[in-house]
Amino acid sequence: MDEARILSVTGNLGYGFPEKSLLEGASRQPHMIGADNGSSDPGPYYLGSGQQLTRREQVRRDLGLSLAAARRLGVPYVIGTAGTAGGRPHLEGFLDILDEVSKRDGHRYRLAAIQAELDKELVKKAVREGRVRPLGPLPELTEQMVDESTRIVGQMGTGPFVNALEAGADVIIAGRACDTAIYASFAAYKGLDMGLAFHMAKIIECGAQCAIPLAANDCILGTLRRDHFELEPMNLDMRLSPTSVAAHMMYEQPDPHHFFEPEGMVDLEASHIVSLDPRRVKVTGSRLVSTGKPTIKLEGVRLRGFRTITIAGMTDPRLIRSVGDVEKRVRDGVARLVQGTLKPEDYELRFIYYGRDGVRPVAPSATVPHEIGVVIEAIAATQQASNMVLSLARSSFLHGYFDGRKATAGNLAFPFSPSDFEGGPVYEFTIYHVMEVDDPDGLFPVEIREVA
Repeated sequence: MDEARILSVTGNLGYGFPEKSLLEGASRQPHMIGADNGSSDPGPYYLGSGQQLTRREQVRRDLGLSLAAARRLGVPYVIGTAGTAGGRPHLEGFLDILDEVSKRDGHRYRLAAIQAELDKELVKKAVREGRVRPLGPLPELTEQMVDESTRIVGQMGTGPFVNALEAGADVIIAGRACDTAIYASFAAYKGLDMGLAFHMAKIIECGAQCAIPLAANDCILGTLRRDHFELEPMNLDMRLSPTSVAAHMMYEQPDPHHFFEPEGMVDLEASHIVSLDPRRVKVTGSRLVSTGKPTIKLEGVRLRGFRTITIAGMTDPRLIRSVGDVEKRVRDGVARLVQGTLKPEDYELRFIYYGRDGVRPVAPSATVPHEIGVVIEAIAATQQASNMVLSLARSSFLHGYFDGRKATAGNLAFPFSPSDFEGGPVYEFTIYHVMEVDDPDGLFPVEIREVA
């Protein structure tokens, strides 16, 4: 095969895409259609809870349209990181939607389902053998951290997808996967250049996010050839430029010239991007460099507690100047009121001030904003304890003293009634490590079944 045309329908299946763009993409006779369906970007909650970020109705709409296009063309349809986090419940939840859509629309195909959730004993064995290291400035992984994890997934590369394609799968639904693997696997299956394939995959896995105007929720076509690849947005009102495509390599990347996959490092130092016309670009020079023993990225979370929040605003300039003092009084007051019921280490209390430094800390300013919003968050071991701590903090802040206070009315304006919101379980990433393995594909079993 000298050319592979791969259609990415959207940056995240469930975010939507114009049906007109999909039809334009289908008219180009792609050899494969694919979409990502998850990420660790939404945070640890989804991995821990087993829930999905995108709603069932959203996924059903996007899946119905794109699956029908793939079946009409008779080409593989590939979804990675199903259900947001790619664990067992996420994969099963996505397969349930797929089953509903397939029955509704009368599809027949060979399905490959690829699990990505890992057994804790397997990970603990790797810890004992010194085959696990942190991905960044994180603590070394311990067996206790593994045991405390709610769920651990491994991020698969191209191998399991290739195995599914070789087994004749028409539809592939995978758990947690490298975004690039969804698309680069077809190139590996057909024996095309993997440096170019990974670079192309890295761009199109976000849908048409590299296009102008930017749109992750739109379709893009990548055409991979022996010595280059081409990109074209399928929305005819969008265009690409060398700058817009090059800039995409700074998206979530610490180094725009290199990125790492289980198969090795993708080196973009010699990549060259040129315009073919006002809407298309051509890329050459990207290459894959081996990095030695294969590694698999691990993601794991533990239950931290339960959350309750309240949202309020304030406009009194005296209160805004004194908000730090008020916060300290609230913290001290809550500690006194829960004494004998909760220890200091049994709960957390956080205050976020939007309009002052809610997004990031800033140096003190002589200018006092005319209003700021505050989010008060409590986390404790149970929802009831969290509710109590938040209620005490909210009422203490509402009626708390500050220098220059002239009235006895409340300090805060609440936009909602009731003012307190139960946030449910709170999870945190405790495993964000890489594990050395001899056979990375062996961790991700491929189950083949016939759908009729």
